[in-house]
Amino acid sequence: MNKTMASYLYTIAGVGLLAAGLYFIKTMEDPQGMMRALPYLCVGLGCSIFGHGLGEMILQYAMRHAPAAAKQLEIDQKDERNVAIANRAKAKAYDMMVFVIGALLVALSLMGIDLMAVLLLAFVYLFIIGSNTYYRLKYYREM
Repeated sequence: MNKTMASYLYTIAGVGLLAAGLYFIKTMEDPQGMMRALPYLCVGLGCSIFGHGLGEMILQYAMRHAPAAAKQLEIDQKDERNVAIANRAKAKAYDMMVFVIGALLVALSLMGIDLMAVLLLAFVYLFIIGSNTYYRLKYYREM
């Protein structure tokens, strides 16, 4: 499947999820359990998928109609300096995220928040740390 077709499918899927979420929000009288959050989850996912698909469609349209700008964009994306800056920014954001999620986990557990929410956050935190360890070892063996 080419990128143009994927962009159209993402846009259509996003609109569908958004519409389904709004429909369920308006029509459900007294939702119970998971149905309380599901419509709002559909709205959020629908908006993000729609935005991604529409952004790709606009980018492809602009690249088709301005070949000089498309060539410059490709050069900028592959430039070593820009790649190094992006990687350094990701590393700093990851370092901050580890401490912020750890502090949030401690704060939520001390506040007496529901155990399932704290455990969910703890599993996400451990997944992030575990993936860091995995890739660190993988790259260590490669280099």
